[in-house]
Amino acid sequence: MKPIEIIMRTAPVIPVLVIEDVAHALPIARALVAGGLRVLEVTLRTPAALEAIAAMKSVEGAIVGAGTVTNPDELKAAIDAGSEFIVSPGLTERLGQAAVESGIPFLPGTATAGDIMRGLDLGLTHFKFFPASTSGGLPALKALAAPFHQVKFCPTGGINLASAPEWLAADPVLCVGGSWVVPKGTPDEAEIERLARDASALSNT
Repeated sequence: MKPIEIIMRTAPVIPVLVIEDVAHALPIARALVAGGLRVLEVTLRTPAALEAIAAMKSVEGAIVGAGTVTNPDELKAAIDAGSEFIVSPGLTERLGQAAVESGIPFLPGTATAGDIMRGLDLGLTHFKFFPASTSGGLPALKALAAPFHQVKFCPTGGINLASAPEWLAADPVLCVGGSWVVPKGTPDEAEIERLARDASALSNT
């Protein structure tokens, strides 16, 4: 298996995290890992994101990566902060080439056949399907995956605990991304751990 596939198979849900305050990073990471979700995607949507990635890496068992990476400069900053994988909302040739050359596990966003073909040209076979719920949902993903038998997906966007099982039951889906596991505001470790346990109990096999 490719390194990105190993990461995708670690747990059925990858929490998509928007960290506003670096002080929240450790409690969130501790609670998620304790609940069975070891793969943590910290989106580069806030000034605290890179520092949060570095902090979360100190939690034993955590596999911490950067999301919302949109260009080579952000890619470099994320890698320098200690990111172990990279997720992007889309795929450009510049970002794709830079990610492939860096050697870091990379999960680029796709929503069309052209996106996937661009990724295949770069040697990529694992993609985020984003935004999942507004890009046609599961029927669209199944139709999109049909011509690309070698491709695997992590659908993200609009997925929750109730809808995740249907996505995970689809053959091309290895895991889903979700923000529901960590409610907004000051982290409640017990509540996050409970939500993480519910998510980690879903099947991704």
